[in-house]
Amino acid sequence: MTIGQTLLPEFDREMASTRRMLECVPDGKFDWSPHRKSYTLGKLANHVAVIPAFAAMIVYGQGKLPAEAQSQAELLALLDANAAAGHGALAGVGDEHLLTAVPVAPDRSMPRSEILRMRVLSHMIHHRGQLSVYLRLLDSAVPGMYGPSADEKTPA
Repeated sequence: MTIGQTLLPEFDREMASTRRMLECVPDGKFDWSPHRKSYTLGKLANHVAVIPAFAAMIVYGQGKLPAEAQSQAELLALLDANAAAGHGALAGVGDEHLLTAVPVAPDRSMPRSEILRMRVLSHMIHHRGQLSVYLRLLDSAVPGMYGPSADEKTPA
């Protein structure tokens, strides 16, 4: 089993959790922002939907970011397409390629496997957490990611 294949269960779980979060993004609120320095809901949700495409970009060394989604349905389609591309890249990449260090800054290199963890999985989790706060502030339901959320718990 390759490194990419060992990452697939976690990648797929995180993509499923991300989809549940994006299913709660309300249409008509894409321009809302909690603060003037913060992303709008639409910009943040689009960023979350695009992050899985980074896996294919990291593996193949190229890629193009799509246009921004303007609705929840478009967000979900964008996520699904990007998650499929990321899954395919991880499933097919060899260990030697993932262990090869590539430049990430003028004075710094990292193996692709480490970049995948940092720029895809950790990055996704970070921004998904931000999105959960946005949803709570909008009084939208917030799905649980690693257990039930306050919206999913049954009363005692």
